[in-house]
Amino acid sequence: MSGRKRFWVVSFSMLEFGLKLLAWRDLARRPAQQINGRKAAWFAATFVNTFGPIAYFIFGRRPAAVSPAHR
Repeated sequence: MSGRKRFWVVSFSMLEFGLKLLAWRDLARRPAQQINGRKAAWFAATFVNTFGPIAYFIFGRRPAAVSPAHR
């Protein structure tokens, strides 16, 4: 594999792994009431390439309620 191809493969792999780590961290910290669906299902979905974590961040999280003090 050429150096340029290797750079892109490593870069996208790091991006994918970083997205998974962020999704797993968010799933672990976010209460179940703020997640659309079951946590276990979203955890499993994060293993689907890069699309799983992206889908979780777009469709899996409910907006957090903003308290009046933070407006």
